[in-house]
Amino acid sequence: MIKWAVLSDNRSCSNSLETEHGLSIFLETERYRLLLDTGASDIFIHNAEKMNINLNTIDYVFISHGHSDHAGGLRYFMEINNKAKVIISPHAISGKFYSNRQHLHNITTQWPKNIQERLILIEQTQEISKGLHIIANIPHTYPIPQGNKHLFIQDTDGNNINDDFRHELALYTDGLLFTGCAHKGLENILAACPWSVKTVVGGFHLLDGMESKEELIQLSKRLLDNYPNTNFYTGHCTGDNTFNIMKNIMGEQLHFFNCGTKQ
Repeated sequence: MIKWAVLSDNRSCSNSLETEHGLSIFLETERYRLLLDTGASDIFIHNAEKMNINLNTIDYVFISHGHSDHAGGLRYFMEINNKAKVIISPHAISGKFYSNRQHLHNITTQWPKNIQERLILIEQTQEISKGLHIIANIPHTYPIPQGNKHLFIQDTDGNNINDDFRHELALYTDGLLFTGCAHKGLENILAACPWSVKTVVGGFHLLDGMESKEELIQLSKRLLDNYPNTNFYTGHCTGDNTFNIMKNIMGEQLHFFNCGTKQ
């Protein structure tokens, strides 16, 4: 048994649910109740209430990377839940992150003051509890998203350098692989996952106008060839035009999600 619901996203399937540039997903398995990222604000909390999802029962919060649109809501979550452990890369907490899309701006998360006592720090791929796997150090075998060229991390001298996303993690449990934003590249994340993947959920960081149509077509064909029995669900940082191009190739294996989506 596995269930998931989108609590925060750029788009919504209901006028009653709030939207933002962020991502947060509630995931329930037979053993655990998890929060996969926390969006940019407390919007996921308001939407969870409207969707009758009790966040006080969450066992683990998984933070896929250090950007504020995925971890900005953590400080609000920790005010309403005093037990959940926070799974994260230490590089996410220590990093200072910037984007120059449209203009240079800070996308570093404001971390909760009491976070240390709740942390599970991940630097290597490992099973943190029975059937709950965290994937780290994702190799760069396949192409990475072109949109990454707009994203930077500050080095020890205070200079902004291209982010290598060593702070990005993926989560696998019960046949489901959560990609966060997939800055490391969807194919690279899949290749780093040694377990059978029935469902992929998350952003693909394939922004409209970055990859060419031919690149998206070839990616879609490789996904079909290499993962013929896998369903892909995406939203957030996957562009509308990108999705339509991939959908034309992938058909019923590719699905769009937004606030309120439940599976």
